[in-house]
Amino acid sequence: MNECILVTDDDREIVKAIAILLEKEGYRILKAYDGLQALDLLMQNQVHLVIMDVMMPKLDGLSAVMRIRERKNIPIIVLSAKSEETDKVLGLSMGADDYVAKPYNPAELAARVKSHLRRYVSLGGIHTAANDRIQNGRLCYHTDARALYVDGEPVRLTATETKIVDLLMHNLGRIFPAEEIYERVWEEPGFSSENTVMVHIRRIREKIELNPKEPEYLKVVWGIGYKMEKMEK
Repeated sequence: MNECILVTDDDREIVKAIAILLEKEGYRILKAYDGLQALDLLMQNQVHLVIMDVMMPKLDGLSAVMRIRERKNIPIIVLSAKSEETDKVLGLSMGADDYVAKPYNPAELAARVKSHLRRYVSLGGIHTAANDRIQNGRLCYHTDARALYVDGEPVRLTATETKIVDLLMHNLGRIFPAEEIYERVWEEPGFSSENTVMVHIRRIREKIELNPKEPEYLKVVWGIGYKMEKMEK
């Protein structure tokens, strides 16, 4: 099956260039030129990944990302001319999986698309029954299905969040530096990766902790990294 990618940007030349780039990689491309059009296409088609510009008419990219996240866990790559760290963190906080600044490097964009699709297909798209489970206090992680439950209720995770949870639940109590988490999950060198990892950790906390500001499970060890606290049985 050829994965379908939705490319959204109000600059038609950018959409055309990205479409040509990714079609050469064998992907099927849908094109949208504002956030509302992107949402319409998502509802009408099976889309496996979204590339979304930030500054667009009718509905901006970040608002569109939030709406997509209410319904779907597919990977979202935010594309923006703004390269400031605060804009990157904002995009990730809204639910994006990754951020690429304009002018983008075609080889880098193609590599990121491939990496996120591989992660989504291998983790996010799995719906098999679980045979093996890791129980840790109120958390139960079904390793075969890559599914996390809190107090018996399923937690809706993106593919990126799932891979972070998978890593930490398989290594309860072990502290991982942000750089190592990034390298294992994003499968690329983890230079300047602290903010990206931090935002995803915060999103996971909001889904699993009774009080995300005082986490019981997903903890930061200042100056070192993050760990999933191992609870006593």
